[in-house]
Amino acid sequence: MTLKTAISNSPNTVMRTISAISLVIFLGACSSKPEVNPEEFAGLVSDSFRTDIKSNGLKLFTYRAFLETQTTQSVPLPHEVRSNNKRRANSKKRYQGPDLTGWTAQIEHGLQQTIKMNGYCREGYIELYRSIQYNSGTIRGECNDGANEADLAKF
Repeated sequence: MTLKTAISNSPNTVMRTISAISLVIFLGACSSKPEVNPEEFAGLVSDSFRTDIKSNGLKLFTYRAFLETQTTQSVPLPHEVRSNNKRRANSKKRYQGPDLTGWTAQIEHGLQQTIKMNGYCREGYIELYRSIQYNSGTIRGECNDGANEADLAKF
């Protein structure tokens, strides 16, 4: 049987195959995280990691990252913001905001590396809060493991 005969005999099979391939490609694109390029933010990021161990052994943390701006002029002046807002209001395009995917990936990478280096959450963590802005980011979380005597002494 040739491919042409197979296609003409079962158009539903072909459509199902195409749909399945499309779904796999779509899910693969959605599940992939952006690549983190450490050189992109080299020397521009300062971060902090604060721990909080409760009396019942609950381990909490707050990770903060700040993007050091090279010039103070990168922040628009108030009259520039008003002018840009007027132009945007007259435009047919909807304001999308800045693309923060690279910065978000950098913050997540920094948190993972910090936890890996200090060993605070040995069994992973649950994210409780996240705030990502164009020049800063905060992630708060709770460790899946409880505090032991070594944790109490170290942190």
